[in-house]
Amino acid sequence: MLLARLSDHVVQVGTLKVISATGKTYVFSGAPGPSATIRLHDRALHYKLAFNPSLYFGEAYMDGSLTIEEGTLHDLMEIAVRNSGHTERHLPFALLRKTWLRSHRPRQYNPMGKARHNVAHHYDLSDALYSLFLDKDRQYSCAYFTTDNDSLEIAQDNKKRHIATKLLLQPGGKVLDIGSGWGGLALYLAQVGAVEVTGVTLSAEQHKVSAQRAAEAGRSDRVRFHLGDYREEADVYDRIVSVGMFEHVGKRNYDEFFQKVRDLLTEDGVTLLHSIGRFDEPSPVNPYVRKYVFPGVDVPSLSEVLQAVERSSLLVTDIEILRLHYANTLREWRRRFQANRDQVKALYDERFCRMWEFYLTGCEVSFRHTGQMVFQMQLTKRQDAVPLTRDYITEWERAHIGRTNLAARHASPCYPRLSTN
Repeated sequence: MLLARLSDHVVQVGTLKVISATGKTYVFSGAPGPSATIRLHDRALHYKLAFNPSLYFGEAYMDGSLTIEEGTLHDLMEIAVRNSGHTERHLPFALLRKTWLRSHRPRQYNPMGKARHNVAHHYDLSDALYSLFLDKDRQYSCAYFTTDNDSLEIAQDNKKRHIATKLLLQPGGKVLDIGSGWGGLALYLAQVGAVEVTGVTLSAEQHKVSAQRAAEAGRSDRVRFHLGDYREEADVYDRIVSVGMFEHVGKRNYDEFFQKVRDLLTEDGVTLLHSIGRFDEPSPVNPYVRKYVFPGVDVPSLSEVLQAVERSSLLVTDIEILRLHYANTLREWRRRFQANRDQVKALYDERFCRMWEFYLTGCEVSFRHTGQMVFQMQLTKRQDAVPLTRDYITEWERAHIGRTNLAARHASPCYPRLSTN
């Protein structure tokens, strides 16, 4: 079996037992690590998994043609991801990677119509789905864990406060939130900064919920949400923030994004960009995630982003790398998803549950063991638009941490403290 011959060289950490479609058992073992046993129910997988495991591994699990006999999906993904570096050194995988790199850029073109379609695929799913695994404020991006004891609610509140700090909000200012989601960040900024916020989203479901939240909070006069593309904005803003949206811009649109931000920002304004990124060189997104979960998604390397910023004439005044924070966020989402799996299945079906289990688990393990991270990049037009030292971040956060975290604790459901695996 070709898969067996390749796996014998690839598995350097952990133990993987494979029961083929013909009933034969193969064991691959390296240094001590996670252990799992899988069974293949389709002979075609012997070849498909050898030549394109990044796509067919997830498809087989989702469709049930690959089942886990011993261990968990988390164990299996740990083995796959921790050995991925060895995988890419073998000829079939190396050739496939070169093909993906050559063909990746053309798929990054993201005009308005395509952008709307891609967003609807993921964010216009049932509103009930997201309530089953996100925090109460529906923050669907990397949280900020300041201690090991932070709940997801506390960590997401930390994230909002951390972003607000870097925006240097001034009372009466105008803020644009590009990719405003369910409205939680916009409402938070309006509350703590006494500012007016305009949120822009391409998701009809998110727009409906966020507008309703603003009305129920009595803040519709200060917080408004538009259903549309950020490229259609024509006003000028003192502050611009974008959280978890840049991943959907596409490489060919980076210049357009930063030039538009520059056009919308006042001369003394501040922008804060929060995005998934890569520590290493530019690489294609996992084909399974791109095909089934986030069509059109892209994970930029810092080198790609900084080149586009330079061409826009914006100035980078601060970059912070959030290491492992997203792995911990995804861990909590995965556990809440599993705790409510029966309700998710009632909304959709078993195949959908498997699709999302694979997505959440795979992303968690990738952020823990590979070159993925989250960056927060502060941008301005002028060098003196922000303080010359970072002391203001600590001072503002300390002044606000007590009351904002207290509110989050009162709103938090009673989840048990969870282990790291």
